[in-house]
Amino acid sequence: MFHRTILTAAATVVAMAGGALGQTSVPFALDWKFEGPAAPYFTAIDEGYFAEAGLEVEITAGSGSLDAIPKVATGAFPIGFADINSLIRFLDQNPGAPVTAVMMIYDAPPFAIVGRKSLGVEMPKDLEGKVLGAPPPDGAWAQFPIFAAENDLDVDAITVEPVGFPTREPMLAEGNVAAVTGYNFSSFLNTKRLGVPEDDISVIMFSDYGVDLYGNAVIVNTDFAAENPDVVKAFLVAVGKGWADAVADPAAVIPSLMERNPAADAELETERLALTIDGNVLTDYVMENGLGGIDMARLESAVAQIGTVYEFQNEPDVSLYFTDEYLPEEPVMLK
Repeated sequence: MFHRTILTAAATVVAMAGGALGQTSVPFALDWKFEGPAAPYFTAIDEGYFAEAGLEVEITAGSGSLDAIPKVATGAFPIGFADINSLIRFLDQNPGAPVTAVMMIYDAPPFAIVGRKSLGVEMPKDLEGKVLGAPPPDGAWAQFPIFAAENDLDVDAITVEPVGFPTREPMLAEGNVAAVTGYNFSSFLNTKRLGVPEDDISVIMFSDYGVDLYGNAVIVNTDFAAENPDVVKAFLVAVGKGWADAVADPAAVIPSLMERNPAADAELETERLALTIDGNVLTDYVMENGLGGIDMARLESAVAQIGTVYEFQNEPDVSLYFTDEYLPEEPVMLK
């Protein structure tokens, strides 16, 4: 059981110059490095969307889509960004941990197998007899058992090579592995950047092969949220504005990213963000209903699918995994 910790430090109001207003400090834990998909959050800072809401947000990079979950659950960060499917398992293994999802960003999950056609990987069954590189903290690897079960893969016929995130795509480019688990918008572009011809790269999306899951969401420490509901609501409003800017013009938000990561390739990160928007954010559901919410029936279906390959220690309860009570009153419509 996780000790319930209220982040009083993160809710401290710091007087601004002039004393008329106050700023609430809100540390935000990302899932990954400062790449294209992080640009909307930096844009929310640079365009003053957080400041308008009285928030001072500091964004910290992560080391994988599971990374932010324990950070938020233990109270190290009040708000983070993480894979909801990993959150579901985490809550099963840590009953009562004070963490839940409050805003769905990747309505379509980015989980994928990225392979080399020249090494014989184009379809799920092609993985049998091949070497698959998989970083242990990777969100796609966490959901691989579902993908394998849905496609009747003989997992004993697949050699899984644990790899680090920095070596994942280089090993694929060098032919040391035939495929890797990863996110569609990251592993594909990283492999192409290493000189592998685009027509030699296969992207096998889990969502195209029977996996009915959601992707990454904004998560909160529920103790913090209960004590600071207006802070969480204001944070999500600003996030929605940042993503609306990104959808309207992906290239326009990349300068905010480059300011924090000047070593990045602006053209590459623009393409990465555009792939994220088209493949994971701007779905038919989001176009109709706005960004952030979910279909509870679909979440229940996803939990049932998780249960086909994962033995729940406790009875699943979808109300623990997501709440819409902090979402903006006006839907965040993207176009």
